Amino acid sequence: MKLYALCKKTWAMPLLVFVLLVSLTPVSQAAAFLSVAQALENQNNSVQTVKGYVVGQPTGTSTVITSNYPNDYALALADSANETNTDKMVYVQIPSNLRSAFGLQSHSELKGKSLTVKGTLTPYFSHPGIKSVTSISTETGGTDPTPDPTEPTVPVEDYYRTAVGKTGNTLKTELHNIIDHHTELSYSAVWEALKKTDEDPANANNVILLYTGRSQAKSTNGGGVDDWNREHVWAKSHGDFGTAMGPGTDLHHLRPTDVSVNSTRGNLDFDNGGTEHSEALGNYFDSDSWEPRDEVKGDVARMLFYMAVRYEGDVSDEPDLELNNTVNNGTAPYHGKLSVLLQWNAQDPVDDRERRRNDIIYSDYQHNRNPFIDHPEWVNEIWN
Repeated sequence: MKLYALCKKTWAMPLLVFVLLVSLTPVSQAAAFLSVAQALENQNNSVQTVKGYVVGQPTGTSTVITSNYPNDYALALADSANETNTDKMVYVQIPSNLRSAFGLQSHSELKGKSLTVKGTLTPYFSHPGIKSVTSISTETGGTDPTPDPTEPTVPVEDYYRTAVGKTGNTLKTELHNIIDHHTELSYSAVWEALKKTDEDPANANNVILLYTGRSQAKSTNGGGVDDWNREHVWAKSHGDFGTAMGPGTDLHHLRPTDVSVNSTRGNLDFDNGGTEHSEALGNYFDSDSWEPRDEVKGDVARMLFYMAVRYEGDVSDEPDLELNNTVNNGTAPYHGKLSVLLQWNAQDPVDDRERRRNDIIYSDYQHNRNPFIDHPEWVNEIWN
């Protein structure tokens, strides 16, 4: 009896270990991805891979359409292919480099198919979502991962495919749809982004300041008199959006500038004339306007054209920004002077530095482009 009891006790320990290992194994395997229900419960800005069925395209907080898709920008996932309750769906923001492969306008046959999506669990359309997506793959294992940022992600002409041939407000609306819903940065993240977008090609440790043209050490960003800071070319008071994610952190109009020069420019509209700035030679200002140096006049104009197209007020927390032909716009969501900006766009054509900056913002940060750098001729199609 004693021997039997000893053997029974000896075999019990490894058996218990074996049972524990067997019970733990499925949990480890299940951790490979989250269900849609789990993604809905964990909107905590963590990066996760979520698996679900494509049930349609979200167009609003509680609206998901299942046919006649307007674009390739978003899709909705659920744990059931037949789900109709939007409360049980997670909304996926499709980055521009994946739209041609996984957008529903281009591939309506994806509805009902199972996908895995890797990205950040955070609200989209004010609804539980997945943003900053880095990969999407099909049930059969096909994948379209984030490409090498040094390689073009989508041919530029394909990016603007739906805008070709359009003019006037129709063109403006289509360009808005193409560049809308970009990946948004925090205001603190803008510091590091500008160090890359505005890097001095002759000195990788420096950035080029917009108004002075001075090459200055990246490490000297801050609020001191001789530091550089973040200039909102579309003055943030024009529309009162401040430094909110979206218009307040959009790299397409944020540039490094000398702190004191930035202070002088303030929220002035753009126009010709005034007194030359003693620290930023070639720049002129008076009580209601600022004229940048000739080398960046076109840059400034095209940044403002971008803002007027990107922000149309069709999302509840975004302003409707428009260009007008006046100065002293104050806190109204307007910026001028349009007739002068049109002149500057023609006077200072797009250069390689602008193109490089546009490519970096598209591939590394926001995944949208400034169409007026790629197609400056569209300026006159919309505003003339």
